[in-house]
Amino acid sequence: MFNMLTGKVAIITGASSGIGQATAIALAKAGAKVAIGARRIDRLEQVKSEIEKIGGEVMMQKLDVTKKSDCDTFVDQTIRKWGTVDILVNNAGLMPLSFFKNLKVSEWDQMVDVNIKGVLYCAGAVVPHMVSKKSGHIVNISSVAGRIVFPAGSVYCATKHAVAAFSEGLRQEFSVRYNIRVTSIEPGVVATELNDTITDDSLKGFVEATKKMTSLQSEDIANAILFAVESPSHMNVNEILIRPTTQER
Repeated sequence: MFNMLTGKVAIITGASSGIGQATAIALAKAGAKVAIGARRIDRLEQVKSEIEKIGGEVMMQKLDVTKKSDCDTFVDQTIRKWGTVDILVNNAGLMPLSFFKNLKVSEWDQMVDVNIKGVLYCAGAVVPHMVSKKSGHIVNISSVAGRIVFPAGSVYCATKHAVAAFSEGLRQEFSVRYNIRVTSIEPGVVATELNDTITDDSLKGFVEATKKMTSLQSEDIANAILFAVESPSHMNVNEILIRPTTQER
């Protein structure tokens, strides 16, 4: 059976769990060849095995998106294996929320390095190839936090606002001139490991309240990404904001 993405090549960062894992599997089921990268190589092996069991084509590489050389090598090896890159899903991210007064500087640095620089490095690695062939699709995972700001989220929200702004900048620069579509995915609360990175004890109540909510599942976000990348070539799905029904803000 022919699928919309048959023969397409997709790169997914942060693919060892959560949204990245679900997206890799969804794209593979839709016919894409998927290159998966993350720091946890053991978890990547599991995702690779799952994709192979459904008959998908997959390659994997240990990837630290805070290192530009890692991002460049990942893209180069994907092109060497399959000859092209059609889709980039910039998913790697973390969310160690904290009140700014607690001065968790190392966590600020981590968020800037992963959530912003990692997105820039990976986009920078694929853009020359996409420009040369005048086609491609870049999907950046922002957040509802890329639209609103909340207490204890000032730095995290700043990084996700940056992703949203960067996505729009890419669209304006590349969509009309080079046929490179750009999509910003903006999830609300999703049942992933993101909350596990929160070390601020004063946010325990927030974490517990989130656990009680009927959250989105990673597959919900993967399906939103699938909708964007499977849309017809004349259609550029710029933003998808998706919240749980029970989430107010």
